[in-house]
Amino acid sequence: MKRLILILGDQLSPSISSLRAADPARDVVLMAEVTAETTYVRHHKKKIVLVLAAMRHFAEELSNLGWMVDYVRLDDPDNTGSLYGEAHRALARHGATNILATEPGEWRLMEDMSAWAELLPDTRYLADRQGFVRWAEARKTLRMEHFYRLMRRKTGLLMDGDRPAEGKWNFDADNRSPPPGPLGLPEPLRTAPDTATREVLNLVKRRFPDHFGGIEPFWFATTRSGAQAAFTHFLRHGLRDFGRYQDAMLGGHGFLCHAVVSVYLNLGLLDPLDMCHAVEAEWRSGRVPINSAEGFIRQVIGWREFVRCIYWWQGPEYARRNALAAERPLPWFYWTGETSMACLRACITQTHKEAYAHHIQRLMVTGNFALLAGVNPHALHEWYLAVYADAYEWVELPNTIGMSQFADGGLLASKPYAASGAYINRMSDYCGACAYNVKARVGPGACPFNVLYWRFVATHAPRLRGNPRMAHMVRVWETFPPDHQQDVLAQADAFLAGL
Repeated sequence: MKRLILILGDQLSPSISSLRAADPARDVVLMAEVTAETTYVRHHKKKIVLVLAAMRHFAEELSNLGWMVDYVRLDDPDNTGSLYGEAHRALARHGATNILATEPGEWRLMEDMSAWAELLPDTRYLADRQGFVRWAEARKTLRMEHFYRLMRRKTGLLMDGDRPAEGKWNFDADNRSPPPGPLGLPEPLRTAPDTATREVLNLVKRRFPDHFGGIEPFWFATTRSGAQAAFTHFLRHGLRDFGRYQDAMLGGHGFLCHAVVSVYLNLGLLDPLDMCHAVEAEWRSGRVPINSAEGFIRQVIGWREFVRCIYWWQGPEYARRNALAAERPLPWFYWTGETSMACLRACITQTHKEAYAHHIQRLMVTGNFALLAGVNPHALHEWYLAVYADAYEWVELPNTIGMSQFADGGLLASKPYAASGAYINRMSDYCGACAYNVKARVGPGACPFNVLYWRFVATHAPRLRGNPRMAHMVRVWETFPPDHQQDVLAQADAFLAGL
């Protein structure tokens, strides 16, 4: 009995459950580039190139391992444009009896594919989703830190017996240094496109000319060996200072010491546990400090696994949460970068060019502004999903709805991540070249982040007063003289009207 093994574009792992359950002597692997997956949001051109080129290389990898691979290209004239259509065309083509697949990573595909394919659990992740639900529903509040400690014990990473290495679970307090000078900072490894990737570049140029983002230069790796080389480069050149400068932002240098390997990890080209063991080995060898190793491992086995479990636990309706009743449309400059606010201009311009910005640029610049301005969280979610090469809904949605926009009312995050211009000035060099005065709370030329921050505090004071991490700022607002409060609110409202 021949079966069709459907592999999705973010399932590029030879050990994935559907392949482990299949027989290469009998079954056929189907991989299909379909229009529906390239356009359900208007993905950055570089993301489309990355995924399609990586799929093509993975198909070759499977063929070399002895699998029979049926690969349908996007420009095949008979391509139906949907996974359902291509799966059922392939059934007839090969005389297969049924379709086997590893469960997809997004609700929209899960609801579609469960009707026509046999789905197996995706075992590439470290946390059990059902176990997480039992754990979460037994707690009054969720905190990633508590989950992270469970994952440390489960994996044994950075553990000395049952105790955390060097006596602490979390070294985040050591990871908040402002930006260094640009000299000596590493660059991520850049991989020149091979012939197969160049073919995809030309295809995307023809098919998606109006999608967001630049396409050249394209330097992401599109093979497993290339992804591993990029990670090894980070271990040798970036990991040492990764923790220290993890939250810093530097104009003209968007990468600092970040790994820039989430694009490969989320495709399936890298294994999360293998990566963490390699990082731990760098610390145990004495080559990197523990704050850098722990900070990286926490992002992978802590935060990444935590948000994935939140995504599946909360269901599709999570995307429409809007606890703060934010309804403003997304400002158009998110697509163009054309704004006088230097921090936003830098982060959006970088995103347009690289399909990448690190987590603080996303959380505390583009996300912070949207939160303060009252932008509809679902609109921001769709923007993040479209513009970043590492964005898949299971990881991006909880980060946006829960962490960045507090739209779930505090289910995921302990506080709204709202900040004035002072935070951006402390953690970046953006403000020095800005048209606005970051030190002015109100008045001509005052930083919009400042007036919007205090407007946010005033607007949501009833909710924030009960939040231990925000109550102090409500009290500070209430000490301002009434006429000063009125000036702040009037200037904030005038700025928002101009959006």
